[in-house]
Amino acid sequence: MLEHSTNIRVRYADTDMMGVVYHTNYAIYFEVARTEMFREYQLPYAEMEKNGIRLPVVDLHCRYIKPALYDDLLTVTAKIKQMPGVRIVFEYTIENQRGELLCTGETTLVFTDINTGRPVRAPQYVEEVLQRYFE
Repeated sequence: MLEHSTNIRVRYADTDMMGVVYHTNYAIYFEVARTEMFREYQLPYAEMEKNGIRLPVVDLHCRYIKPALYDDLLTVTAKIKQMPGVRIVFEYTIENQRGELLCTGETTLVFTDINTGRPVRAPQYVEEVLQRYFE
């Protein structure tokens, strides 16, 4: 399993009229967590795109437990529990600075050829980096 945590401060612009994080922003927080995870493990999205690969989201689930509020310091943890093939699944948790679980989620992304848009297997260099965490 591969796991990485990222801290995000809730901006005023992220909140709605009720003073809580607007629901669509959780998808953005998930994206920040997974891109930072890949960057941490030397797999930045920009490099994948240079190598002809894109990773569109094809499925997203989010379970809201408690609201995040303006100025909360969130810890967004992304996990990959199995080796990717054509698809890669990320699981997420979001906690506030008090350690309260606010949200859980999951996204499925598909490796695609940048020119054709067709699904492809995870590139070999991605598999090589990730494999050591699944042995």
